[in-house]
Amino acid sequence: MDKKDKIAIILTGAALGFAGVFLMLNGNPANMGFCIACFLRDIAGALKLHSASAVQYARPEIIGLILGAFTISLATREFRARGGSSPLTRFFLGFMVMIGALIFLGCPLRMVLRMAAGDLNAWIGLVGFVLGTYIGALFLRKGFSLGRTHKLNAFEGAILPALQIPLFVMLAIASPLLAFSESGPGSMHASIWLALGLSFAIGILAQRSRICQSGGIRDLFIIRDPHLLWGNVAIFGVALLYNLLTNNIQVGFYHQPIAHSQWIWNIAGMVVVGLGSVLLGGCPMRQLVLTGMGNVDSAITVLGFLAGAAFSHNFNLASAADIYQEGTNLVTGGGTTANGRIAILTALLVMLAIGFVYTKRQIKPTVKQ
Repeated sequence: MDKKDKIAIILTGAALGFAGVFLMLNGNPANMGFCIACFLRDIAGALKLHSASAVQYARPEIIGLILGAFTISLATREFRARGGSSPLTRFFLGFMVMIGALIFLGCPLRMVLRMAAGDLNAWIGLVGFVLGTYIGALFLRKGFSLGRTHKLNAFEGAILPALQIPLFVMLAIASPLLAFSESGPGSMHASIWLALGLSFAIGILAQRSRICQSGGIRDLFIIRDPHLLWGNVAIFGVALLYNLLTNNIQVGFYHQPIAHSQWIWNIAGMVVVGLGSVLLGGCPMRQLVLTGMGNVDSAITVLGFLAGAAFSHNFNLASAADIYQEGTNLVTGGGTTANGRIAILTALLVMLAIGFVYTKRQIKPTVKQ
């Protein structure tokens, strides 16, 4: 591994760890300063794709991440409009990854930020994420592939990045075309310009470093290369230090912000996120960055994320934060739903089926007698 590449990965991870805590301190929800899944869910709500009033806000962090990657890829001539690699399968994989994330209540980035804030439920979720990534790595070693991509018209690759601009304009003028939460996590947010600027810079860094949270664990399993894993280490280390300095550490399973303590479903949710991320070729954050670089398959995956978020809230699949009896650790509500538990098990089975269907059988040469 080149020393410059390692520095770039660590710098990007450090920026994400800093942003995750900094944005929380400046208005974003607790332990949710930067969460790809949660923020895409909020955007789905802002676009009125679901009616959960507590989670509706056009998060500028997602907009900035895509536009940052888009801008730098144009500047470095790395923008490439490509696609056609099993697009419908990718859409449904993205759909199921979002269901898994909303069962756990966070994407891999929020998982690490929660870990750095002392949430032991997130450490439980890490077990599932590593397991799911390992299963995905096994499929890759056996020859899994969604097929080759093909060169497309540049306009095709620029559609979703360009749409971020009118979305931000509507947010900035508080357009009635968008929904805005008046309470709950969706009503908690940092300044739109602060969030946009910070995420734009991170989009640039993420495009240059190729950071990928599932990729770090995947590469460790397949080729024993810890290069990408340094990004996760940096996110955790910087966020932990920042939380310690600002007294934002709360170690335990209970009374954690926007989290639940049903450990088996935390594991199951992140198994789906880890497995789906490997099959897709990148974690949710990486899919946004690739979208900015013109990858139409990743753009379709992002649309799958949005559809999965809307479906999860419209059909009561998403988990809720634990509710406690006052003054105790006795959980009286929240957590997963019956619909959500059925959905996550179904998603896991479907992903395994996709893994087997797209794995090329290795034909052993016959030995002539």
